[in-house]
Amino acid sequence: MTVIRHIVFFWLKDKSPANLQDTAERLRGMRGKIEGLVDLEVGVDFLHSERSCDIVLSTLFADRAALDAYRTHPVHLPVQAHMHAVRQSSAAADYEVKAKESLGRSV
Repeated sequence: MTVIRHIVFFWLKDKSPANLQDTAERLRGMRGKIEGLVDLEVGVDFLHSERSCDIVLSTLFADRAALDAYRTHPVHLPVQAHMHAVRQSSAAADYEVKAKESLGRSV
């Protein structure tokens, strides 16, 4: 079985702890609310190195159709709008993962 990993790296305009926390919570707020989104993890960088981003969103989707549906899902759209407003830049990757390789999680 193949699942889809969708990862987004965000660099924010406002790097204050309050903004980082608020933004991370908005991303986490999608957990359990979108069909086919089987795992969601949000990380806030603590190292602050030259190459660090500020926040990472790592999601796992049941299949390509679930990823496609996520893009226009009513729970995702306001979060996406917020991210577009607060980000300085972002980078993303989407790739297929064999289910047994998805960190031992059963999907």
